[in-house]
Amino acid sequence: MLKKPLYNYLILPSLVPCFCLTTLFNLKANALPGQPTEEVGAWIKAHPTLRPNTGERFLVQKSDTAAQRFTFQASVLPPGKVGFTKDRSTIRTERIAMYDAINGMTFGRLQESLRVIYGLDIYQDFKRAQVVYEYPNQSAINSARFAKTPIREALQGELRVGDRYVYWVEVAQPKEGKAFTGQMTILLKSDLDKMEAELRNR
Repeated sequence: MLKKPLYNYLILPSLVPCFCLTTLFNLKANALPGQPTEEVGAWIKAHPTLRPNTGERFLVQKSDTAAQRFTFQASVLPPGKVGFTKDRSTIRTERIAMYDAINGMTFGRLQESLRVIYGLDIYQDFKRAQVVYEYPNQSAINSARFAKTPIREALQGELRVGDRYVYWVEVAQPKEGKAFTGQMTILLKSDLDKMEAELRNR
């Protein structure tokens, strides 16, 4: 039986340990983009929510049923299109991705997942962040309809710039019914221009 999610929805109802309020609000992220891979790897391993399985290091995957999946990934590559990077010792992006065909996916759930994993400091940086790009606009919707690409039309997201990081949030919201998939990516401010250009041109 699925457990009732804390604060409506945190990550996935049956994949998140039941934290007490003190644990939830005192949890602080000590490994983020811009930090060494060794530090981030140690943080992931010790994190009470991520709880990687044996063999998992920078990619953590959890699935309670075929209808619910959660993925956390830290990468030395910038977000978006894969390119070459000389520095393999520094994490540049961290991504939370979820699929929930039972409860659906919302921007609110992704935000709560950000708070559970990273704590209040990062959550507040996200909440204060300025939205620099939001999609889809009407032009993109019309283009997707003309090209008969409903998946592209369904993608709704925003790019935010905080004091510390850039945040990219996206859900796939069909015209009818609820969204089932979504992702939240934290990236370095130095990668903002690349990410924004790719989103605007895709």
